[in-house]
Amino acid sequence: MTSTHEQADRHNPIYDHLHATPEFQELRSRYRGFVFPATIVFLAWYLLYVVLSMWAHDFMSHRLVGNINVALVFGLLQFLTTFVIAWIYSNYSNKFLDPLAGKLNAEYEKEA
Repeated sequence: MTSTHEQADRHNPIYDHLHATPEFQELRSRYRGFVFPATIVFLAWYLLYVVLSMWAHDFMSHRLVGNINVALVFGLLQFLTTFVIAWIYSNYSNKFLDPLAGKLNAEYEKEA
């Protein structure tokens, strides 16, 4: 649910002006250029885990060390992958998104 302030910002002519700028379009492009491929890669990796669990039982039940099998390692790697993607995104955002967003925010506040 959006607040009244957020709804007012959406109809603010300053927001409309900034939304039409090449800088805003570049920000959206950079964001989507990271998020969409990262999401696809993560979902494919997760789907591989599910598919192997369903149809490659012998492979997934192969013991690596003691009672630790391939399925357990793949499951733990899902968590690791999540944190690695979050860390990579944080670095990407700090380097490529935040400076541009800060510039747009400064322009917004100057015009507001």
